[in-house]
Amino acid sequence: MDRQVVYADLNLSRGSCFASSSPPSLPQVTFLRRNSLIEESRVDVQENRNETTEKPDLLKCPEGWHTLPEKCLFLSRASNTWKDSLTDCSTKESSLLLIRDQEELKLIRMRINEKGMLFWIGLNLTLSEKKWKWINGSFLNSNVLQIAGYTQEKSCVSISPTTMISEDCDTENRWICQKELKPVRNKVCSDS
Repeated sequence: MDRQVVYADLNLSRGSCFASSSPPSLPQVTFLRRNSLIEESRVDVQENRNETTEKPDLLKCPEGWHTLPEKCLFLSRASNTWKDSLTDCSTKESSLLLIRDQEELKLIRMRINEKGMLFWIGLNLTLSEKKWKWINGSFLNSNVLQIAGYTQEKSCVSISPTTMISEDCDTENRWICQKELKPVRNKVCSDS
């Protein structure tokens, strides 16, 4: 990295520097001149900063998470109730899985290919509306996703490689957390 060296001329009268025992004070002209040099340096730094280019955003999931289009998935190895699973996802700065459509469901099922394993997702039955509700507040479109099993009080949805099933929320299953892919910016400084 090149450093620019700035030189300044100080014009002091002969008698003012050496005649007194206290350190000399700089004349006002020199002070103003130094400020203008500082201002020029600030402009140079700003211009160099503007020359920095950015590579396109890279999308990256945290270590141990699986990448899907536009999101990252964490598949637990432990089992827990639906509510405790929801809490665990929150501690990972994520949420229980929300499924958008059949295409995403297919990709998720390929990730959870262990037969007999059920994973909690972010869908439960609301008592007031008696409808399936995602944790983001939207309701399930039953034309897109079909749920097998009963629909009673304290029902939550789990997913397997072959089905989505309603179960008692206090049942212990594995769970899937999701978080949005985060852009990672790589700055590349141009040679100047």
